[in-house]
Amino acid sequence: MTIHFLFCLSIEEGTTISELMINEQIRDKEVRVIGEDGEQLGIMSSRDALKLAEEAELDLVKIAPTAKPPVCKIVDYGKFRYEQARKEKDAKKKQKTIEIKEIRLSPNIDTNDLNTKVNAARKFLSKGDRVKVTLRFRGREMAHMANSKHILDDFAESLSDICVIEKAPKVEGRSMTMFLTEKK
Repeated sequence: MTIHFLFCLSIEEGTTISELMINEQIRDKEVRVIGEDGEQLGIMSSRDALKLAEEAELDLVKIAPTAKPPVCKIVDYGKFRYEQARKEKDAKKKQKTIEIKEIRLSPNIDTNDLNTKVNAARKFLSKGDRVKVTLRFRGREMAHMANSKHILDDFAESLSDICVIEKAPKVEGRSMTMFLTEKK
């Protein structure tokens, strides 16, 4: 019988390797057993399943503890743990994280400055990121917030070929924000 060191690693949603029970840790009366090459061996007592695993010089691993009865598989635990780690690593590589990029504007922005900001937003959107456009007000500009909404509307209009407005312009304290995302 081999002793294995356990470390935390996700196997399936909600289950980690450290939560998996192996060999003598399995205390259920009956378990559904899957053989080393994937065939169903049926429902048997955990003691009989452990004997089968010992005969094959492998480990009995409980892979689905919430099933009725729990599902156990006869595998080499070290190899099983390694393959799960690889699967997790590959899944992380394939994930695309969507970042939120922020572009700040002021109410008295010039057209050329606005065009520069539009080009920056276009670049962010083409990479697949979300863009948060913030129109910041200072001092006396606070009195004319309603008149400055057209700046955000013009900004969204100039990018309408590649993006859609996810959240419409909304006043939050001293700023007005709007979110843009790439068209699908």
